[in-house]
Amino acid sequence: MSVASVDLTQNDSVKNVDFDDSFDFSKLLDKPRHLNMERQRSLDERSLVEASPRHPSSAENGRHMDFENVFSPSKRSSFNSSSAQYALEPHPMFVDAWESLRKTMVYFRGQPVGTIAALDNSDEKLNYDQVFVRDFVPSALAFLMNGEPEIVKNFILKTLRLQSWEKKIDRFQLGEGVMPASFKVLHDPVRNTETIMADFGESAIGRVAPVDSGFWWIILLRAYTKSTGDTSLAEMPECQKGMRLILALCLSEGFDTFPTLLCADGCSMIDRRMGVYGYPIEIQALFFMALRCALVLLKQDAQGKELVDRIVKRLHALSFHMRSYFWLDLKQLNDIYRFKTEEYSHTAVNKFNVMPDSLPEWVFDFMPTYGGYFLGNVGPSNMDFRWFCLGNCIAILSSLATPEQSMAIMDLIESRWEELVGDMPVKVCYPAIESHDWRIITGCDPKNTRWSYHNGGSWPVLLWLLTAACIKVGRPQIARRAIEVAELRLAKDGWPEYYDGKSGRYIGKQARKHQTWSIAGYLVAKMMLEDPSHLGMISLEEDKQMKPTIKRSSSWSF
Repeated sequence: MSVASVDLTQNDSVKNVDFDDSFDFSKLLDKPRHLNMERQRSLDERSLVEASPRHPSSAENGRHMDFENVFSPSKRSSFNSSSAQYALEPHPMFVDAWESLRKTMVYFRGQPVGTIAALDNSDEKLNYDQVFVRDFVPSALAFLMNGEPEIVKNFILKTLRLQSWEKKIDRFQLGEGVMPASFKVLHDPVRNTETIMADFGESAIGRVAPVDSGFWWIILLRAYTKSTGDTSLAEMPECQKGMRLILALCLSEGFDTFPTLLCADGCSMIDRRMGVYGYPIEIQALFFMALRCALVLLKQDAQGKELVDRIVKRLHALSFHMRSYFWLDLKQLNDIYRFKTEEYSHTAVNKFNVMPDSLPEWVFDFMPTYGGYFLGNVGPSNMDFRWFCLGNCIAILSSLATPEQSMAIMDLIESRWEELVGDMPVKVCYPAIESHDWRIITGCDPKNTRWSYHNGGSWPVLLWLLTAACIKVGRPQIARRAIEVAELRLAKDGWPEYYDGKSGRYIGKQARKHQTWSIAGYLVAKMMLEDPSHLGMISLEEDKQMKPTIKRSSSWSF
Protein backbone atom coordinates (compact mmCIF):
# COMPACT_ATOMS: atom_id res chain seq x y z
CA MET A 1 0.00 0.00 0.00
CA SER A 2 1.34 3.44 -0.91
CA VAL A 3 0.60 6.73 0.74
CA ALA A 4 1.61 10.12 -0.55
CA SER A 5 0.84 13.78 -0.13
CA VAL A 6 -1.33 15.53 -2.69
CA ASP A 7 0.20 18.03 -5.11
CA LEU A 8 -2.53 20.43 -6.15
CA THR A 9 -0.43 22.57 -8.44
CA GLN A 10 -1.04 20.37 -11.48
CA ASN A 11 -3.98 18.53 -13.00
CA ASP A 12 -4.43 15.03 -14.35
CA SER A 13 -6.70 13.52 -16.95
CA VAL A 14 -9.69 13.73 -14.64
CA LYS A 15 -9.75 17.43 -15.45
CA ASN A 16 -11.39 16.59 -18.76
CA VAL A 17 -14.51 15.50 -16.89
CA ASP A 18 -17.05 18.18 -16.04
CA PHE A 19 -17.22 17.26 -12.37
CA ASP A 20 -14.44 18.81 -10.35
CA ASP A 21 -12.63 17.11 -7.50
CA SER A 22 -9.28 18.41 -6.34
CA PHE A 23 -7.86 14.95 -5.80
CA ASP A 24 -5.04 14.44 -8.29
CA PHE A 25 -4.06 10.82 -8.97
CA SER A 26 -1.14 11.13 -11.33
CA LYS A 27 0.90 13.55 -9.20
CA LEU A 28 0.92 11.15 -6.29
CA LEU A 29 3.06 8.62 -8.04
CA ASP A 30 6.31 10.59 -7.73
CA LYS A 31 6.06 11.22 -3.99
CA PRO A 32 7.84 9.29 -1.23
CA ARG A 33 5.48 6.61 0.04
CA HIS A 34 5.07 5.25 3.54
CA LEU A 35 2.15 4.03 5.56
CA ASN A 36 1.99 6.30 8.56
CA MET A 37 2.74 9.72 7.11
CA GLU A 38 0.46 12.49 8.28
CA ARG A 39 -2.52 13.21 6.04
CA GLN A 40 -2.22 16.46 4.11
CA ARG A 41 -5.07 18.93 3.90
CA SER A 42 -6.13 19.54 0.35
CA LEU A 43 -7.10 22.92 -1.02
CA ASP A 44 -10.80 22.08 -1.17
CA GLU A 45 -10.74 20.89 2.47
CA ARG A 46 -9.27 24.21 3.56
CA SER A 47 -11.84 26.16 1.61
CA LEU A 48 -14.66 24.30 3.31
CA VAL A 49 -13.44 25.48 6.70
CA GLU A 50 -11.57 28.72 6.23
CA ALA A 51 -13.36 30.34 3.29
CA SER A 52 -16.84 29.91 4.74
CA PRO A 53 -18.13 33.23 6.11
CA ARG A 54 -20.22 31.35 8.65
CA HIS A 55 -17.40 29.25 10.10
CA PRO A 56 -16.99 30.04 13.82
CA SER A 57 -13.94 31.94 14.91
CA SER A 58 -11.53 30.78 17.60
CA ALA A 59 -13.30 32.99 20.07
CA GLU A 60 -16.66 31.41 19.21
CA ASN A 61 -15.24 27.95 19.79
CA GLY A 62 -13.73 28.98 23.10
CA ARG A 63 -10.32 27.73 21.93
CA HIS A 64 -8.13 27.45 18.87
CA MET A 65 -9.21 24.92 16.23
CA ASP A 66 -6.11 22.92 15.30
CA PHE A 67 -7.06 21.41 11.95
CA GLU A 68 -3.91 19.32 11.57
CA ASN A 69 -4.26 17.27 14.74
CA VAL A 70 -6.85 15.31 16.62
CA PHE A 71 -6.78 13.40 19.87
CA SER A 72 -6.38 9.65 19.67
CA PRO A 73 -6.53 7.14 22.50
CA SER A 74 -4.62 4.69 20.35
CA LYS A 75 -0.84 4.36 20.20
CA ARG A 76 -1.20 3.10 16.64
CA SER A 77 -2.48 6.42 15.41
CA SER A 78 -0.20 8.87 13.66
CA PHE A 79 -1.91 11.63 15.63
CA ASN A 80 -0.67 10.45 19.03
CA SER A 81 2.02 13.01 19.78
CA SER A 82 1.66 15.53 22.57
CA SER A 83 1.05 18.26 20.01
CA ALA A 84 -1.80 16.23 18.61
CA GLN A 85 -3.99 16.38 21.70
CA TYR A 86 -7.13 18.41 22.14
CA ALA A 87 -6.56 21.82 23.64
CA LEU A 88 -8.89 20.64 26.39
CA GLU A 89 -9.16 17.19 27.93
CA PRO A 90 -11.26 14.86 25.76
CA HIS A 91 -14.78 14.11 26.89
CA PRO A 92 -14.75 10.85 28.93
CA MET A 93 -17.43 9.56 26.59
CA PHE A 94 -15.01 9.97 23.68
CA VAL A 95 -12.39 7.75 25.32
CA ASP A 96 -15.04 5.18 26.24
CA ALA A 97 -16.31 5.18 22.67
CA TRP A 98 -12.87 4.36 21.26
CA GLU A 99 -12.42 1.51 23.71
CA SER A 100 -15.84 0.15 22.78
CA LEU A 101 -15.21 0.47 19.04
CA ARG A 102 -11.99 -1.52 19.24
CA LYS A 103 -13.82 -4.37 20.96
CA THR A 104 -16.05 -4.77 17.89
CA MET A 105 -13.18 -5.38 15.46
CA VAL A 106 -13.39 -8.59 13.42
CA TYR A 107 -10.28 -10.43 12.27
CA PHE A 108 -9.83 -12.86 9.39
CA ARG A 109 -6.59 -14.84 9.39
CA GLY A 110 -4.99 -12.32 11.66
CA GLN A 111 -6.01 -9.21 9.72
CA PRO A 112 -8.74 -6.73 10.80
CA VAL A 113 -11.52 -6.75 8.21
CA GLY A 114 -14.39 -4.83 9.81
CA THR A 115 -16.53 -4.29 12.90
CA ILE A 116 -19.56 -6.31 13.98
CA ALA A 117 -22.95 -4.58 14.12
CA ALA A 118 -23.24 -4.77 17.90
CA LEU A 119 -21.50 -6.20 20.97
CA ASP A 120 -24.59 -8.21 21.73
CA ASN A 121 -24.38 -10.62 24.66
CA SER A 122 -27.93 -11.92 24.30
CA ASP A 123 -28.67 -15.49 23.25
CA GLU A 124 -30.58 -14.31 20.19
CA LYS A 125 -27.91 -12.46 18.24
CA LEU A 126 -29.75 -12.66 14.90
CA ASN A 127 -27.32 -11.03 12.45
CA TYR A 128 -25.87 -8.42 14.80
CA ASP A 129 -22.63 -10.44 14.99
CA GLN A 130 -21.97 -9.81 11.29
CA VAL A 131 -20.05 -7.06 9.50
CA PHE A 132 -22.52 -4.93 7.52
CA VAL A 133 -21.30 -2.79 4.64
CA ARG A 134 -23.46 0.23 5.53
CA ASP A 135 -22.81 -0.15 9.27
CA PHE A 136 -19.05 -0.23 8.80
CA VAL A 137 -18.91 3.15 7.03
CA PRO A 138 -18.83 5.32 10.19
CA SER A 139 -16.36 2.87 11.79
CA ALA A 140 -14.16 3.15 8.70
CA LEU A 141 -14.29 6.94 8.80
CA ALA A 142 -13.33 6.92 12.48
CA PHE A 143 -10.30 4.73 11.79
CA LEU A 144 -9.28 6.86 8.80
CA MET A 145 -9.56 10.05 10.85
CA ASN A 146 -7.43 8.39 13.51
CA GLY A 147 -4.68 7.45 11.06
CA GLU A 148 -5.49 3.72 10.96
CA PRO A 149 -6.29 2.85 7.33
CA GLU A 150 -5.35 -0.85 7.40
CA ILE A 151 -8.75 -2.12 8.53
CA VAL A 152 -10.48 -0.01 5.89
CA LYS A 153 -8.26 -1.30 3.10
CA ASN A 154 -8.78 -4.90 4.22
CA PHE A 155 -12.55 -4.39 4.34
CA ILE A 156 -12.64 -2.91 0.83
CA LEU A 157 -10.64 -5.83 -0.57
CA LYS A 158 -12.57 -8.50 1.31
CA THR A 159 -15.99 -7.25 0.21
CA LEU A 160 -14.63 -6.90 -3.33
CA ARG A 161 -13.71 -10.59 -3.24
CA LEU A 162 -17.22 -11.44 -2.05
CA GLN A 163 -18.73 -9.51 -4.96
CA SER A 164 -17.34 -12.14 -7.34
CA TRP A 165 -19.26 -14.94 -5.62
CA GLU A 166 -22.20 -16.56 -7.36
CA LYS A 167 -25.32 -15.04 -5.83
CA LYS A 168 -28.62 -16.95 -5.89
CA ILE A 169 -31.95 -16.63 -4.13
CA ASP A 170 -33.90 -19.80 -4.73
CA ARG A 171 -33.38 -20.41 -8.44
CA PHE A 172 -32.75 -16.80 -9.45
CA GLN A 173 -29.23 -15.46 -9.91
CA LEU A 174 -28.49 -11.88 -8.84
CA GLY A 175 -26.50 -9.41 -10.90
CA GLU A 176 -22.74 -9.83 -10.95
CA GLY A 177 -22.13 -6.38 -9.45
CA VAL A 178 -24.26 -6.82 -6.32
CA MET A 179 -22.29 -6.22 -3.12
CA PRO A 180 -23.12 -8.18 0.05
CA ALA A 181 -25.28 -6.71 2.76
CA SER A 182 -23.03 -8.33 5.36
CA PHE A 183 -20.54 -11.09 6.03
CA LYS A 184 -19.49 -13.21 8.99
CA VAL A 185 -16.17 -14.82 9.85
CA LEU A 186 -16.65 -18.45 10.91
CA HIS A 187 -14.03 -20.12 13.10
CA ASP A 188 -13.59 -23.89 13.06
CA PRO A 189 -11.64 -24.78 16.24
CA VAL A 190 -11.33 -28.43 15.23
CA ARG A 191 -9.72 -27.82 11.84
CA ASN A 192 -8.24 -24.51 12.99
CA THR A 193 -9.55 -22.74 9.90
CA GLU A 194 -11.49 -19.55 9.17
CA THR A 195 -14.04 -19.03 6.44
CA ILE A 196 -16.37 -16.21 5.45
CA MET A 197 -20.12 -16.45 4.96
CA ALA A 198 -21.77 -13.61 3.02
CA ASP A 199 -25.41 -12.49 2.82
CA PHE A 200 -26.57 -10.85 -0.42
CA GLY A 201 -30.16 -10.53 0.73
CA GLU A 202 -31.13 -14.18 0.76
CA SER A 203 -31.22 -14.16 4.58
CA ALA A 204 -32.64 -10.64 5.01
CA ILE A 205 -36.06 -9.99 6.53
CA GLY A 206 -37.69 -9.28 3.17
CA ARG A 207 -35.22 -11.18 0.94
CA VAL A 208 -34.21 -7.90 -0.71
CA ALA A 209 -30.73 -7.26 -2.12
CA PRO A 210 -28.95 -4.22 -0.61
CA VAL A 211 -28.94 -1.54 -3.30
CA ASP A 212 -27.01 0.84 -1.02
CA SER A 213 -24.05 -1.51 -0.34
CA GLY A 214 -22.41 -0.92 -3.72
CA PHE A 215 -22.81 2.84 -3.41
CA TRP A 216 -21.33 2.90 0.10
CA TRP A 217 -18.43 0.76 -1.14
CA ILE A 218 -17.53 3.28 -3.87
CA ILE A 219 -17.96 6.21 -1.46
CA LEU A 220 -15.71 4.48 1.09
CA LEU A 221 -13.05 3.73 -1.55
CA ARG A 222 -12.96 7.42 -2.39
CA ALA A 223 -12.82 8.33 1.33
CA TYR A 224 -9.87 5.97 1.82
CA THR A 225 -8.06 7.40 -1.21
CA LYS A 226 -8.76 10.98 -0.18
CA SER A 227 -7.68 10.42 3.42
CA THR A 228 -4.47 8.47 2.83
CA GLY A 229 -3.34 9.62 -0.59
CA ASP A 230 -2.93 5.95 -1.52
CA THR A 231 -4.10 5.66 -5.14
CA SER A 232 -2.78 2.15 -5.66
CA LEU A 233 -5.86 0.55 -4.09
CA ALA A 234 -8.38 2.29 -6.36
CA GLU A 235 -6.12 1.70 -9.38
CA MET A 236 -6.02 -2.06 -8.86
CA PRO A 237 -7.67 -3.87 -11.79
CA GLU A 238 -9.91 -5.69 -9.32
CA CYS A 239 -11.20 -2.43 -7.81
CA GLN A 240 -11.69 -0.90 -11.23
CA LYS A 241 -13.69 -3.94 -12.31
CA GLY A 242 -15.69 -3.89 -9.06
CA MET A 243 -16.73 -0.29 -9.68
CA ARG A 244 -17.66 -1.00 -13.27
CA LEU A 245 -19.84 -3.94 -12.25
CA ILE A 246 -21.69 -1.87 -9.64
CA LEU A 247 -22.26 0.96 -12.10
CA ALA A 248 -23.33 -1.41 -14.86
CA LEU A 249 -26.25 -2.48 -12.66
CA CYS A 250 -27.37 1.13 -12.23
CA LEU A 251 -26.71 2.53 -15.69
CA SER A 252 -28.22 -0.29 -17.74
CA GLU A 253 -30.95 0.67 -20.17
CA GLY A 254 -34.52 -0.36 -19.52
CA PHE A 255 -38.07 0.99 -19.43
CA ASP A 256 -37.23 3.90 -17.13
CA THR A 257 -38.49 7.36 -18.04
CA PHE A 258 -36.69 8.99 -15.08
CA PRO A 259 -32.95 9.12 -14.27
CA THR A 260 -33.72 7.96 -10.71
CA LEU A 261 -33.37 4.33 -9.64
CA LEU A 262 -36.49 2.22 -9.13
CA CYS A 263 -36.12 0.25 -5.89
CA ALA A 264 -37.98 -2.22 -3.70
CA ASP A 265 -38.87 -1.63 -0.05
CA GLY A 266 -36.15 -2.71 2.37
CA CYS A 267 -33.14 -2.21 0.06
CA SER A 268 -31.22 0.25 2.26
CA MET A 269 -30.90 1.37 5.90
CA ILE A 270 -34.68 1.12 6.18
CA ASP A 271 -34.57 -2.61 5.52
CA ARG A 272 -38.20 -3.42 6.30
CA ARG A 273 -41.46 -2.53 4.63
CA MET A 274 -41.95 1.20 5.23
CA GLY A 275 -43.55 2.53 2.05
CA VAL A 276 -40.25 3.63 0.49
CA TYR A 277 -40.50 1.50 -2.65
CA GLY A 278 -40.25 3.46 -5.87
CA TYR A 279 -37.66 6.22 -5.92
CA PRO A 280 -36.54 6.76 -2.29
CA ILE A 281 -34.42 9.83 -1.56
CA GLU A 282 -31.78 7.79 0.31
CA ILE A 283 -30.98 5.66 -2.72
CA GLN A 284 -31.09 8.58 -5.18
CA ALA A 285 -28.69 10.67 -3.06
CA LEU A 286 -26.29 7.75 -2.54
CA PHE A 287 -26.50 6.94 -6.26
CA PHE A 288 -25.60 10.53 -7.12
CA MET A 289 -22.69 10.58 -4.68
CA ALA A 290 -21.35 7.21 -5.82
CA LEU A 291 -21.43 8.37 -9.46
CA ARG A 292 -19.45 11.48 -8.59
CA CYS A 293 -16.91 9.47 -6.59
CA ALA A 294 -16.55 7.00 -9.45
CA LEU A 295 -15.65 9.83 -11.83
CA VAL A 296 -12.54 10.51 -9.79
CA LEU A 297 -11.63 6.87 -9.17
CA LEU A 298 -12.15 5.33 -12.61
CA LYS A 299 -9.14 5.16 -14.89
CA GLN A 300 -9.38 7.05 -18.16
CA ASP A 301 -8.68 3.95 -20.25
CA ALA A 302 -10.90 2.52 -22.98
CA GLN A 303 -13.29 0.82 -20.56
CA GLY A 304 -13.33 3.69 -18.08
CA LYS A 305 -13.80 6.44 -20.66
CA GLU A 306 -16.99 4.95 -22.08
CA LEU A 307 -18.40 4.55 -18.57
CA VAL A 308 -17.38 8.08 -17.57
CA ASP A 309 -19.33 9.51 -20.50
CA ARG A 310 -22.44 7.65 -19.37
CA ILE A 311 -21.94 8.79 -15.78
CA VAL A 312 -21.65 12.44 -16.79
CA LYS A 313 -24.88 12.29 -18.79
CA ARG A 314 -26.71 10.53 -15.95
CA LEU A 315 -25.49 13.02 -13.35
CA HIS A 316 -26.77 15.98 -15.33
CA ALA A 317 -30.18 14.36 -15.76
CA LEU A 318 -30.33 13.16 -12.16
CA SER A 319 -29.38 16.51 -10.63
CA PHE A 320 -31.99 18.33 -12.71
CA HIS A 321 -34.69 15.79 -11.86
CA MET A 322 -33.99 15.79 -8.12
CA ARG A 323 -33.66 19.56 -7.79
CA SER A 324 -36.77 20.17 -9.85
CA TYR A 325 -39.22 17.52 -8.65
CA PHE A 326 -38.03 16.29 -5.25
CA TRP A 327 -37.42 19.70 -3.70
CA LEU A 328 -40.09 21.14 -1.41
CA ASP A 329 -40.28 24.55 0.19
CA LEU A 330 -43.17 26.84 1.13
CA LYS A 331 -43.59 28.18 -2.40
CA GLN A 332 -43.51 24.75 -4.00
CA LEU A 333 -45.90 23.36 -1.38
CA ASN A 334 -48.36 26.10 -2.20
CA ASP A 335 -47.98 25.35 -5.92
CA ILE A 336 -48.74 21.65 -5.35
CA TYR A 337 -51.74 22.62 -3.22
CA ARG A 338 -53.09 24.51 -6.26
CA PHE A 339 -52.17 21.87 -8.87
CA LYS A 340 -54.55 21.01 -11.65
CA THR A 341 -54.86 17.32 -12.47
CA GLU A 342 -55.24 15.17 -15.57
CA GLU A 343 -52.90 17.37 -17.62
CA TYR A 344 -51.94 15.65 -20.85
CA SER A 345 -49.22 17.48 -22.75
CA HIS A 346 -45.53 18.35 -22.70
CA THR A 347 -46.40 21.65 -21.03
CA ALA A 348 -48.05 20.02 -18.00
CA VAL A 349 -47.13 21.64 -14.69
CA ASN A 350 -48.31 18.71 -12.58
CA LYS A 351 -46.03 16.27 -14.39
CA PHE A 352 -46.65 13.35 -12.02
CA ASN A 353 -50.41 13.92 -11.78
CA VAL A 354 -50.28 14.35 -8.01
CA MET A 355 -53.69 14.88 -6.42
CA PRO A 356 -53.71 17.98 -4.19
CA ASP A 357 -56.15 16.21 -1.85
CA SER A 358 -53.42 13.65 -1.13
CA LEU A 359 -51.30 16.25 0.69
CA PRO A 360 -51.10 15.25 4.38
CA GLU A 361 -52.36 17.81 6.88
CA TRP A 362 -49.18 17.75 8.97
CA VAL A 363 -46.95 19.07 6.16
CA PHE A 364 -48.64 22.51 6.16
CA ASP A 365 -47.62 23.13 9.79
CA PHE A 366 -44.27 21.37 9.44
CA MET A 367 -43.03 23.56 6.57
CA PRO A 368 -41.41 26.74 7.96
CA THR A 369 -41.44 30.09 6.19
CA TYR A 370 -37.73 29.75 5.48
CA GLY A 371 -36.50 26.24 4.84
CA GLY A 372 -37.05 23.19 2.69
CA TYR A 373 -36.06 19.59 2.07
CA PHE A 374 -36.00 16.80 -0.48
CA LEU A 375 -39.15 14.69 -0.47
CA GLY A 376 -38.95 11.06 0.53
CA ASN A 377 -40.20 9.76 -2.82
CA VAL A 378 -41.65 11.04 -6.08
CA GLY A 379 -43.33 8.88 -8.72
CA PRO A 380 -46.52 8.57 -10.75
CA SER A 381 -49.35 10.13 -8.70
CA ASN A 382 -47.19 9.74 -5.62
CA MET A 383 -45.30 12.14 -3.40
CA ASP A 384 -43.99 10.96 -0.04
CA PHE A 385 -43.80 14.16 2.00
CA ARG A 386 -41.90 12.57 4.89
CA TRP A 387 -38.54 14.06 5.81
CA PHE A 388 -35.68 11.54 5.72
CA CYS A 389 -32.43 12.47 7.44
CA LEU A 390 -29.92 10.31 5.58
CA GLY A 391 -31.08 11.27 2.09
CA ASN A 392 -31.11 15.00 2.84
CA CYS A 393 -27.68 14.93 4.51
CA ILE A 394 -26.12 12.95 1.65
CA ALA A 395 -27.73 15.41 -0.78
CA ILE A 396 -25.79 18.18 0.97
CA LEU A 397 -22.49 16.27 1.15
CA SER A 398 -22.63 15.19 -2.50
CA SER A 399 -23.73 18.65 -3.67
CA LEU A 400 -26.88 17.18 -5.12
CA ALA A 401 -28.44 20.04 -3.16
CA THR A 402 -27.48 23.50 -4.34
CA PRO A 403 -25.86 25.80 -1.75
CA GLU A 404 -29.22 27.54 -1.34
CA GLN A 405 -31.03 24.26 -0.86
CA SER A 406 -28.40 23.07 1.59
CA MET A 407 -28.90 26.20 3.66
CA ALA A 408 -32.68 25.72 3.49
CA ILE A 409 -32.35 22.17 4.86
CA MET A 410 -30.37 23.54 7.81
CA ASP A 411 -33.01 26.25 8.32
CA LEU A 412 -35.64 23.52 8.49
CA ILE A 413 -33.67 21.51 11.07
CA GLU A 414 -33.24 24.58 13.27
CA SER A 415 -36.89 25.56 12.91
CA ARG A 416 -38.12 22.05 13.66
CA TRP A 417 -35.52 21.10 16.27
CA GLU A 418 -37.95 19.52 18.71
CA GLU A 419 -39.47 17.35 15.99
CA LEU A 420 -36.26 16.22 14.26
CA VAL A 421 -33.74 16.19 17.14
CA GLY A 422 -35.65 16.44 20.40
CA ASP A 423 -34.11 14.45 23.25
CA MET A 424 -31.85 12.30 21.04
CA PRO A 425 -30.55 13.04 17.53
CA VAL A 426 -31.69 12.32 14.89
CA LYS A 427 -35.08 11.21 13.53
CA VAL A 428 -34.57 8.70 10.73
CA CYS A 429 -37.78 10.05 9.21
CA TYR A 430 -40.60 12.40 10.20
CA PRO A 431 -43.41 11.99 10.96
CA ALA A 432 -44.37 8.47 12.00
CA ILE A 433 -46.99 6.43 10.16
CA GLU A 434 -49.95 5.67 12.42
CA SER A 435 -53.26 3.80 12.65
CA HIS A 436 -54.75 2.66 9.35
CA ASP A 437 -51.77 3.93 7.32
CA TRP A 438 -49.41 1.91 9.54
CA ARG A 439 -51.42 -1.27 8.99
CA ILE A 440 -51.53 -0.84 5.22
CA ILE A 441 -48.02 0.48 4.58
CA THR A 442 -45.98 -1.63 7.03
CA GLY A 443 -48.19 -4.71 6.97
CA CYS A 444 -48.79 -4.35 10.74
CA ASP A 445 -45.05 -4.60 11.45
CA PRO A 446 -44.69 -4.86 15.27
CA LYS A 447 -41.15 -3.49 15.13
CA ASN A 448 -42.11 -0.39 13.14
CA THR A 449 -44.91 0.88 15.34
CA ARG A 450 -45.32 4.66 15.52
CA TRP A 451 -42.25 6.60 16.69
CA SER A 452 -40.18 3.41 16.85
CA TYR A 453 -37.32 1.91 14.84
CA HIS A 454 -37.59 3.04 11.19
CA ASN A 455 -41.02 4.58 11.75
CA GLY A 456 -39.97 7.88 13.28
CA GLY A 457 -37.35 6.44 15.62
CA SER A 458 -34.26 8.43 16.63
CA TRP A 459 -30.95 6.97 15.46
CA PRO A 460 -27.69 8.23 17.05
CA VAL A 461 -25.65 6.98 14.08
CA LEU A 462 -27.14 9.79 11.99
CA LEU A 463 -25.22 12.26 14.15
CA TRP A 464 -22.15 11.93 11.93
CA LEU A 465 -24.11 12.72 8.79
CA LEU A 466 -25.79 15.71 10.40
CA THR A 467 -22.42 16.98 11.66
CA ALA A 468 -20.77 16.63 8.25
CA ALA A 469 -23.65 18.43 6.55
CA CYS A 470 -23.59 21.23 9.13
CA ILE A 471 -19.87 21.79 8.70
CA LYS A 472 -20.15 21.86 4.92
CA VAL A 473 -22.93 24.44 5.05
CA GLY A 474 -20.89 26.51 7.51
CA ARG A 475 -23.19 26.02 10.49
CA PRO A 476 -21.24 23.79 12.90
CA GLN A 477 -23.12 25.24 15.85
CA ILE A 478 -26.11 23.08 14.90
CA ALA A 479 -23.95 19.96 15.06
CA ARG A 480 -22.37 21.03 18.33
CA ARG A 481 -25.80 21.47 19.88
CA ALA A 482 -26.90 18.01 18.68
CA ILE A 483 -23.74 16.37 20.02
CA GLU A 484 -24.29 17.98 23.41
CA VAL A 485 -27.80 16.52 23.46
CA ALA A 486 -26.45 13.04 22.65
CA GLU A 487 -23.73 13.26 25.30
CA LEU A 488 -26.31 13.65 28.05
CA ARG A 489 -27.49 10.05 27.67
CA LEU A 490 -25.98 7.98 24.89
CA ALA A 491 -23.08 6.38 26.79
CA LYS A 492 -25.04 6.09 30.04
CA ASP A 493 -27.77 4.22 28.17
CA GLY A 494 -25.22 1.76 26.77
CA TRP A 495 -25.00 3.07 23.19
CA PRO A 496 -28.44 1.87 21.99
CA GLU A 497 -29.21 1.25 18.35
CA TYR A 498 -32.19 3.61 18.36
CA TYR A 499 -34.61 5.50 20.60
CA ASP A 500 -38.40 5.53 20.63
CA GLY A 501 -40.99 8.20 21.27
CA LYS A 502 -41.98 11.41 19.56
CA SER A 503 -38.95 13.23 21.00
CA GLY A 504 -36.66 10.19 21.35
CA ARG A 505 -36.90 9.95 25.15
CA TYR A 506 -37.00 6.17 25.44
CA ILE A 507 -34.48 3.47 24.55
CA GLY A 508 -35.96 1.51 21.66
CA LYS A 509 -38.12 -1.42 22.68
CA GLN A 510 -36.03 -3.84 20.61
CA ALA A 511 -32.86 -1.76 20.38
CA ARG A 512 -29.57 -3.59 20.83
CA LYS A 513 -27.11 -2.09 23.29
CA HIS A 514 -23.49 -1.33 22.38
CA GLN A 515 -24.49 -0.77 18.77
CA THR A 516 -21.28 -0.21 16.82
CA TRP A 517 -22.46 2.46 14.44
CA SER A 518 -23.98 4.45 17.31
CA ILE A 519 -20.51 4.45 18.85
CA ALA A 520 -18.69 5.19 15.59
CA GLY A 521 -21.21 7.84 14.53
CA TYR A 522 -20.51 9.77 17.73
CA LEU A 523 -16.74 9.46 17.28
CA VAL A 524 -16.85 10.68 13.68
CA ALA A 525 -19.07 13.62 14.65
CA LYS A 526 -16.70 14.64 17.46
CA MET A 527 -13.54 14.25 15.41
CA MET A 528 -14.97 16.09 12.44
CA LEU A 529 -16.13 18.97 14.60
CA GLU A 530 -12.69 19.22 16.21
CA ASP A 531 -10.89 18.97 12.85
CA PRO A 532 -13.18 20.06 9.99
CA SER A 533 -10.52 19.19 7.39
CA HIS A 534 -11.70 15.57 7.81
CA LEU A 535 -14.81 16.62 5.92
CA GLY A 536 -12.90 16.38 2.63
CA MET A 537 -13.00 12.59 2.62
CA ILE A 538 -16.81 12.45 2.67
CA SER A 539 -17.79 15.68 0.90
CA LEU A 540 -17.84 16.79 -2.73
CA GLU A 541 -17.96 20.38 -3.89
CA GLU A 542 -20.65 21.62 -6.25
CA ASP A 543 -20.03 21.21 -9.96
CA LYS A 544 -20.90 24.41 -11.79
CA GLN A 545 -21.81 22.56 -14.99
CA MET A 546 -24.85 20.98 -13.32
CA LYS A 547 -26.61 24.24 -12.48
CA PRO A 548 -30.01 24.44 -14.21
CA THR A 549 -30.95 27.74 -15.79
CA ILE A 550 -34.57 27.81 -14.61
CA LYS A 551 -36.02 28.98 -11.33
CA ARG A 552 -39.16 27.57 -9.82
CA SER A 553 -39.37 29.25 -6.42
CA SER A 554 -37.63 31.80 -4.26
CA SER A 555 -35.66 29.08 -2.47
CA TRP A 556 -34.35 27.64 -5.74
CA SER A 557 -31.71 30.16 -6.57
CA PHE A 558 -29.87 28.04 -9.10
